[in-house]
Amino acid sequence: MNITEKITELLKSEGAADVGFSKIGCGPFGESTYAVSIVIKLSEAVVDEIDAEPTHTYFHHYRTVNAYIDRLCLRVGFLLEQNGYKYIPIAASQSINKDGWNYEGRFSHKKAASLAGLGGIGKNGLFLHKDYGPRVRLGTVLTDCNFDIKLSEYKSPCIGCDACVNACPSGAIKGKLWQEGMDRSEVLDPAACSNYMKKAFKHIGRGAVCGICMSVCPIGKKISRE
Repeated sequence: MNITEKITELLKSEGAADVGFSKIGCGPFGESTYAVSIVIKLSEAVVDEIDAEPTHTYFHHYRTVNAYIDRLCLRVGFLLEQNGYKYIPIAASQSINKDGWNYEGRFSHKKAASLAGLGGIGKNGLFLHKDYGPRVRLGTVLTDCNFDIKLSEYKSPCIGCDACVNACPSGAIKGKLWQEGMDRSEVLDPAACSNYMKKAFKHIGRGAVCGICMSVCPIGKKISRE
């Protein structure tokens, strides 16, 4: 069993909905920087309860899943290190504002997952998993382990759909189709999104979550149970 198989087996046994591997090509290990992407599916029932505002249950679920992803990233890192590789786990949800408030983390989970062929970016600026749509949370582990990468093309499912654009109470979603290399600001105004949450949903986790655009997205909304 090779290292990718070992990582995949570990994560799937711990409940991961999907696992992907990508070559980043720049980062802490230079051109030898690779990434492991971890996909955890959110509870359908919890997301379905989101209507005009997030719920306290969703806020709790969001935090719990993030903590679990961080734990899984650490376990992947242990496995990589045991096999002679270096690793850096990227926090599931953390803003690093060394250059001012820019609503960005150390590295984009969405970029790694997209490069791994697990999905792409929707009009709502969220990662859309190929099966589960935006109803997921992501984790990333950067490493110098040279994975065997399989490339795949992403086709946006957002063509002809503006459900998230129409539902967003902050007006942050601009309605443009995401393309590789496009700046986030062309798709989403993160300041407008964050400011609205802090004002309108202060009574739920001090305005840290929303989820409306995720709940109305038709991609992954009806997941087959066959």
